[in-house]
This record gives sequence, structure tokens and C-alpha cells, in this order.
Amino acid sequence: MDLNRRDFMKVSGAALLGAAAPPLPAALSRRPIRRVGQLNFNERDPVDLDVEGWAEYFASAPVDAVLLSVTGIIAFYPTDVPFHRRSRYLNGRDLFGECVTAAKRRGLQIIGRTSPDLNWQDAVEAHPEWFMRHADGRVQVHSEDSRLFRTCMFSPYYTDYMPAVMREVNARYDVDGLYTNGWPTWGELPVCHCAICRKLPPPGTIDYWHAYNDRVEFLWNQFAAIAREKRPGNIFFANLGGGLRACPNLNRVRRYCSWFNADNQGRGGEGAPLWGAAQQGRIAKAVMKSGVVAHLTGAWSTCGAVRWRNVAKSRAEAEMWMGQTLASGAIIYYHWLGGQNGLGEDRRWMATGHRYLQWQARHERHFENRRSLARIAVVMGQRTHLFHTPPGEGRMQEFLDGLYYVLVEGRFFFDFIHEEDLAALTPDRYRAVLLPNVAWLSDGECAQIAAFAAAGGSVMASFQTGLYDERGRARPQSGLAEVFGLQAAGPVRGPDGNGFYARLEREHPLLEGFQDTHWIPGGAYRVPVAAAGDPVLTVVPAYPAYPPEVSYAPVDHTSEPAAVIREAGSSRRVYFSGDVERTAWRSGQTDLFRLLQNAVRWVAAGDAPATVTGPGLVECFAWETEPGYAVHLLNYTNPNLHRGWLRRHYPIGEQQVLLALPAGRRVARVELLRSGREAAFAADGGELRITIPQVVDYEVAAVIVDQA
Repeated sequence: MDLNRRDFMKVSGAALLGAAAPPLPAALSRRPIRRVGQLNFNERDPVDLDVEGWAEYFASAPVDAVLLSVTGIIAFYPTDVPFHRRSRYLNGRDLFGECVTAAKRRGLQIIGRTSPDLNWQDAVEAHPEWFMRHADGRVQVHSEDSRLFRTCMFSPYYTDYMPAVMREVNARYDVDGLYTNGWPTWGELPVCHCAICRKLPPPGTIDYWHAYNDRVEFLWNQFAAIAREKRPGNIFFANLGGGLRACPNLNRVRRYCSWFNADNQGRGGEGAPLWGAAQQGRIAKAVMKSGVVAHLTGAWSTCGAVRWRNVAKSRAEAEMWMGQTLASGAIIYYHWLGGQNGLGEDRRWMATGHRYLQWQARHERHFENRRSLARIAVVMGQRTHLFHTPPGEGRMQEFLDGLYYVLVEGRFFFDFIHEEDLAALTPDRYRAVLLPNVAWLSDGECAQIAAFAAAGGSVMASFQTGLYDERGRARPQSGLAEVFGLQAAGPVRGPDGNGFYARLEREHPLLEGFQDTHWIPGGAYRVPVAAAGDPVLTVVPAYPAYPPEVSYAPVDHTSEPAAVIREAGSSRRVYFSGDVERTAWRSGQTDLFRLLQNAVRWVAAGDAPATVTGPGLVECFAWETEPGYAVHLLNYTNPNLHRGWLRRHYPIGEQQVLLALPAGRRVARVELLRSGREAAFAADGGELRITIPQVVDYEVAAVIVDQA
């Protein structure tokens, strides 16, 4: 390895794990970036890609910056870096350089897109230490192309080879930043048994995650420093996304990341809900605070188990993904792959992007958000999502999806907050905090939630919340037991044919809408608890569902609470012993959704920045903006809500928005940005009532306030 290293440009201070973080990179020094385009080259593109045509498309869209492929797997310029394989179709061309020149003539900023995650057999033979290994020592092969091999982020590949590619690009081209695709990993933490990784803690453990995060921070800072070698204002960002399955510690990311690039390009997997972009946007905004969040919309067929990289997805699906991006506070990043025969074989996606980006450009000031107005916070239990296996089949994501559906259907305004960022949880900022089975919480995090409740904030939690510390060590009692006034009464109990039932014991706002029944569903699994007081819901234990001859409750009345409800001053607290969010998501049972929505309304105590009433399933956001305020409504009323893609939009009728106004704010007018007209409104007594006649896919009620 020492001999071969002479072929590479040295990176000073390269080490296995992190060092102190340098200052955050400055924002790009040119005009602000509010729209991004990307063209991923394929190896054949040097044959006939229409450079001027592509540059003109992105300039007229209009975007402010374009990502163009440098790569690291296949070079689209005449590289001199060893093992950076030139495209076999390059034939003396400099495709990357030509595209940079064409884009710069049109005033576009350029981000060089690299891919450090894969390389070829000749690199394996020369540098076996660069690559990931199985436990038996075999090199890990890429899952789709057996000619490519997976590189290890702990190896010198990331401190020698990739810096050499980056510095070569800096030296030759007028780039404004650099980007790494395929790194850091998300979805699953890497599992590698190379000589370097064998010295690390075992893969899949919390100690490995800490080592992984040290390495991510070190490499990110290294690449950012290389980007700034070109110009102080140049930026580096990397591949993030994956929701709470993101592998880097999201709270730690903000220490070194000034641009969160969410690579969630569309719905994927069977039954994926429509709101994926909005959920990812909320997570990224919780991480970045005031930093930039860019969310990818893949114009190609991203959906389901079968993909087509060179065929466009439906216009309605792409429009909804971009609408969710904007509503959640992110900027649109529109992406296509390859320019076969000039501008590509399937060009339907181009008009969709053109229309949407031009519309957003006309109204961009209303997307300059100062702060979210939401008064409900949902705790993002990232450790729980990465490491905790809940009882029964399925993933932790089902708890979040169940609660998310509850909040969307109930038209609640809410933010996410990371478990390690609970210092931001104060009653003057949020009225209520929701913990959907956040099983892993440190003593300090439990103390912060308890302090929030003691100061008058409300708390709703479920199932195994707080039963484990930050390393996954079980506690005898939940770390929040004192907050709710409960104690554990046994191990987790699971279903026996039926799930368990909840008996209605007395009137309470949680039970609003339940008539003519003594029982409602309680969940599939539960943590038995005991609590003082007069319970509102008690457990009827599970029993067989078949055969019908034995399907009855041997014990139909207990004192075990299915929900523990407590008030202390202005603090309202609800703990559900069952896996209610997950069971609601899996079953679609309407009683569970009603119960959870009642609970959220009760803990929120009517403290909301706005209310939206009208027909349809609508996700709501409210922002303070540069001109005033903006209320965003996303219309999810569609038969393809849970199975993509949308074929078309199904308009819904009149929506009434009631927005709370601070004293002294005078409304000049309200514009409906998607429908392109002014809205009827009335302002009285600190409240603004807006009438929106119809929502097709997405509407933004932009409130323009007179400046004092």
C-alpha cells in the first residue's frame, strides 16, 4: 500500500476516526439556491448527449444550480487519477467540462457529483485494502452489477483516492461545490469485516454506531475542506435521507453539515404512503434548523419493487412529491438519469418539472420560511429506529407511520424534534410532545421530558417508551414512570388470536365519539402497568379469535389500565400501554385512530396556530415567512394514497382556514399561489379566516402583512 500511495495526492491528517470539527462551510457565495437540477450521466452519454439542450432546459426551468457527474466509478472527463476508469465512450471528449461551460454561460452554479461507494476489479487487485469484506474474507460485490465492488469508508479509499478525484476536479473546472452520492449509507449500517473494520466494535452495535459517526464527521470535514480549497465559498454535501433509518446521528449532523441533501426520490416499496417527502422534510428541518434542506424528486419510475430508471413517473405523482417538498420547508431538487439520443428517450418528465419550477420561482418569497408555527412536537427516536426490535413482526417505522397518519387525518400542525435535541422542548415553544414508542431514552432525555411536563407542557407516550437507556439496557421501570404516575406490572403480553380490548370505564374527552359500545380495540401487544386513580380505559386481555366457540373473554373486567391519564396544573399526560400507533397503522381500525386523535387534541388543549376544516384528507403546515405567513394544504384524497403512483389529482371542495394573528399584524391580502388568485378573508379579534374554494393537489394561502 505504501508504494501505491505515491500515485495519489496526499491528504494531510488522514486518520481512521475523527478529529475536531473545523468551522462549518460558508454558503455558496453566488445567488441563493432555491431550485436544483441534476443530470446523472450514464457511461454511454458521451456518444450523443445534447449538452446545450440540457443546459438550456435547466436554465429555463429555472434552477440555480445543477449537479453533474464527475463520479469516481466512471470518469466523464479525461482523468489522470489511477483507477478512475474513463468512460469507454469518452473518445477524447470532456463531457463534464463541456457541460460546466454550457451551464456557466447561463449563470448556473455547478456541483460536482462523485460516487465513492464502488470500484472495479483492477482496483481490487491493486488495493485489496480499499474494499468491504464478508466474514469469510470475500470482497463484497454490488447487488446489481457483479463487476463492481463495494468500498469501505474506513479504508484509505476515502482519504487518498476520493480526495485525489476531488482535487483534480477543483484544479480543472469552475465548480461551486462537491457532492458524494452513495455515502454516507442509509437504511442499514454497513457490515464489513476487512482488516480495518475487524478492529472496530462489532457491526450493528451501539458502539459501532459511535465509531461510524466519528468516521462520517471526519470524512465530511475532510471533503468540505477540499471543496473550500477551490474557493472559500464553495460547499460540500453528501447523501442523506432515509427518514429515521438514516445511519448518521441526525442531531450530530448539524455540527458539520450546512446542506442536508435528502435523497428520497419517490415512493418505494409495497404500500408506501404518499406523504414520504413531507415526512422526510419534517425530519430534515428538525435537524437543520435554519440550514438548507434540499429534497430530491426523481422524475423517473421510483415506485415499488420494479424500477425503470429511464421512464418517467406520472405527472401527478411528481407534482405531489414537489408540493410536499415545498410545504415541509425544503427546496426542490429535480433529477433525471441519462441523455440517450440527445435529451433522452422519454421526455415527458421535462414539462412537469418546467411548469412546477417556474411556478415556484414566481412565488419564491413565500417559501422563505422564518419559523414553523406548530405547537406539537413528535420525538424522533433515531436510536430506537436503528437498534430496537419491537415485540412481534414489523419495523419501528410502523409506529411513526401510524402516528403520522393520525396527525394528518386530524389536520394537526406539528414538528419533529430529535431525542438528543430536547433542550429545545419548552412550553413557550411547544404545548405538547408525543413519543410513539420511543423505547431508548437516556436518563438525561427522560429528565428533560419530565422538566417539560413540570413546567406545564403536555406529554403523550406509548408502549415501551423509556423502558431502555441510550445503549439499549432494560430498565425495571420506564424512565418516564414518574411523569405518568405508573409502574410496570409484568413482561410484554402479546396477542392470542385477537388483540387485547380496552373497556370504557367513565366519560373523558379521550372517549369522545364512542357510543353504543363498552369495548374498543386496545392494541396487539401491551406493557402491563399499574397506576393509582380512576382509570378511563381498562384492559380486557386477549383471547382466541378462532374457533368462534371459544372466542369470548374468560376475564372481561380488570383494573389494569389501558391508558393512564393524569393532569398536573396545565400539564396533561396520556400513556397508552399498548402498541396503539403500530396497530392502527397495520389494521386501519377506525376506533384506534379516533382514540389517538382525541388524545392529541386533549394534550394540545386547543393550542394550535391554525385550524383547517373541510372535506378530504389534507396534510397541513403553517410557517411565518418573509412577507407574513403561509398555510400549506396538501390534498391526499386519492385512491392511490397507499399504492403509487397517483394517476391524477382528485380535487376537494371549500376549506376554511382560521389562523391566529399576533397583536398588531394587519393583513393586506391573501394570495392562493397554486390557483393564482386572491382569497376571500376576514380578520377580527386576532383571528384571520380564509376561504379556499378548492384544492386540486396543493394550495398555499400566502398571507401578506403590512410592514409597520
